[in-house]
Amino acid sequence: MSAENLLEIDGLAVTYRTGRGDVDAVREVSLSVAQGETVAVVGESGSGKSTTVHAIIRLLPAAAHIAAGSVRFEGRDLVAATDRDLRSVRGRRIGFVPQDPTVSLNPVVRIGDQVAEVLRVHGLADRRTAQARAIEALERAGLPDAAVRARQYPHELSGGMRQRVLIAIAIIGDPALLIADEPTSALDVTVQRQILDHLDVLKRERGASLLLITHDLGVAADRADRIVVMSDGRIVEQGTPDEILGDPRHPYTRRLIAAAPSLRATDAVRTSEPFSNAVPARTVSDAGRGLPGETPVLEVEGLVKEFALPGGGRTRAVDGVGFRLERGRTLALVGESGSGKTTTARLALRLVDPTAGTVRIDGADVTALSGRRLRRVRRRVQLVQQNPYAALNPRWRVETIVADPLRAFGVGSRAERRKRAAELLDLVALPSTALSRRPADLSGGQRQRVAIARALALEPALLVLDEPVSALDVSIQHQILTLLTEIQREKALSYLFISHDLAVVRQIADTVGVMRRGHLVELGTADDVFARPAHDYTRTLLDAIPGRRSPTAPSAISTLLL
Repeated sequence: MSAENLLEIDGLAVTYRTGRGDVDAVREVSLSVAQGETVAVVGESGSGKSTTVHAIIRLLPAAAHIAAGSVRFEGRDLVAATDRDLRSVRGRRIGFVPQDPTVSLNPVVRIGDQVAEVLRVHGLADRRTAQARAIEALERAGLPDAAVRARQYPHELSGGMRQRVLIAIAIIGDPALLIADEPTSALDVTVQRQILDHLDVLKRERGASLLLITHDLGVAADRADRIVVMSDGRIVEQGTPDEILGDPRHPYTRRLIAAAPSLRATDAVRTSEPFSNAVPARTVSDAGRGLPGETPVLEVEGLVKEFALPGGGRTRAVDGVGFRLERGRTLALVGESGSGKTTTARLALRLVDPTAGTVRIDGADVTALSGRRLRRVRRRVQLVQQNPYAALNPRWRVETIVADPLRAFGVGSRAERRKRAAELLDLVALPSTALSRRPADLSGGQRQRVAIARALALEPALLVLDEPVSALDVSIQHQILTLLTEIQREKALSYLFISHDLAVVRQIADTVGVMRRGHLVELGTADDVFARPAHDYTRTLLDAIPGRRSPTAPSAISTLLL
């Protein structure tokens, strides 16, 4: 092992045991991370990047095993290490930020206790001191009102807030190596920048190293000293951001870069210029207003939602929000985690009741509906949730999951539902063989595609998409966005699109609403909001988009990522 390298992986191979035989998930992977270096591993879902980092700390599922190779950290081989040795390394010398906050946090333990547990397990603090340091770690991870949040449970936080809790758990022990598996995929751009800035500070102050798994090439370009590209379980290319983004050698790398979300994609479409990742062109409505006299698919007015706080008091998650969504249009709500955009979507779906205000679907006030009348409305409005891990029943096969809405509403025979499920899988770029698989057999991106297929089963008039592509790699993001646009054009389907990824929003939205602290601070056409933002907060969001700060490969990065 080189004296300069904190981590060295040599010839790593990981195999999964399945009912159809062994599957090679990682094949002869070799890479290193030097002291104080940031290495970003990029690749499509299923490329083996997450399996590689799980193998480093031996957190592979029971069906997987390391078939060959070594993983040397600070001179010791972790593949051959005992469980006791591994426990002394995890959390203390190696911090790990998993991809999914819902399944990684204990639902019955308060947030502060979960963060403080790292210090207590490793004898770094007593109970009282650990609690105080846990609040400090939550603040460093960008969680607002950290002292209040520390007393709450995971279900009381948004997805982005839960992700920041995982980051706090990873950094509280000041590890020498931080492994981050998609650490900012659930975060808005401003908090993403805060978190990555903090990780940079941690590196500089403590000489720490970062192994970053991401599908966001903008993040990789901004933050990495080296980028490693994986495909089909192998490393196909690695080098500096300048080399990878400015002069990619491997065809797979070129395809990956070409599929990256771009804020110029829509401009390219509208001027009829060829652009590899542009979604099909659309006609933009004027700030969500359709033809005179046309009844909007969704209209909310004066929407308010209050929640009780621990220890008394109430907070307004949504405060006076109003907008219209016309038939065949896409309205995107953007804003920081905790801004109220997901709560607004849940109110529109009538999954929660508003404190005040009205929700109209196809002109009918559904605010007070219940029972059968509400059930009829819900057939016309379907949801794609943010988290594909928690949204799918782990015991069901994919066929049952996708066909479940059809069964629930008594649509078709069993054979017809199976045929429809196969058609839907084809729409979301999954093979029909996936019908017999369970969610545990699928990658995160594949699970989200199953969730989208299920939402389309009843051919709804309105689809509420809550971060529908945040778990997907860039090429699959483009496929899904293109698919959604084509379906919208054919069926005149309306989308309420919740996202923190402004590059994605730029490609799909007709109208953009910017939310902050429960308020809708700006609403306008996508062109106006992105080119001529009226609110200071909107300008802050646009300035935080990743891919703008890398000094390397400026022409390639600005063209592909801006």
